[in-house]
Amino acid sequence: MSESLLYPVVILAGGLATRMRPLTERVPKSLLDVNGEPFVLHQLRLLHREGVRDVVLCVGFLGEMVEQCVGDGSSLGMRVKYSYDGDRLMGTAGAILRALPKVEGPSFFVTYGDSYLPCDWSAVQASFVTQNKTALMTVFHNQGMFDRSNVEFYSGRLIAYSKRAVTERMKHIDYGLGVFRREAFDRVSPDEPSDLAVLYEQLLAEGELGAYEVGSRFYEIGSPQGLDETRAFLASRPESV
Repeated sequence: MSESLLYPVVILAGGLATRMRPLTERVPKSLLDVNGEPFVLHQLRLLHREGVRDVVLCVGFLGEMVEQCVGDGSSLGMRVKYSYDGDRLMGTAGAILRALPKVEGPSFFVTYGDSYLPCDWSAVQASFVTQNKTALMTVFHNQGMFDRSNVEFYSGRLIAYSKRAVTERMKHIDYGLGVFRREAFDRVSPDEPSDLAVLYEQLLAEGELGAYEVGSRFYEIGSPQGLDETRAFLASRPESV
């Protein structure tokens, strides 16, 4: 197996996926069928093509099914580890904090278990290195098209970000791919639930959040419409396995 070309990736795949019920009552969202295969396999093959070799899957509800499907990742040419939510849900940032002992190296990507992101991951990593901040958020010029825009981005700078206090100046959206140094999670309590969006806001206020604009839209399976669009997109462009 070749050495990894990119940072490890932490995938947040522990949600209950209530919007996708009844499909997700007996199967976790990341295993929903996409053109005859569990979604997670499409996602992992995309990461492999981009140069990722190390992945930590943060799983919860029916997580054992995900582990049974993917295994150690060797069949995909990857190394896959698992971090389980445990008895108490700690939020997205808390789940990443819990997974850190299984993440190798000082920096890593974070994405979501329902996201398919056909962007240039190596360019994202290079921008993170160049900007030399504690974290980086990828953004897309959404203009409210695919979901509610929540980012004010101008001349390469992230001016404002909020999922709660949305303004008319917000024409971009959080693309669903972040890059972090480990020390970013020193701000996260190990005892109380914490959301990744709150951590992003804190890092932005500290001047420690960079941004990178991607040109390709995101795909997701977190909604019935998103699942249909993802199936159609992948059917239109056969993957290189």
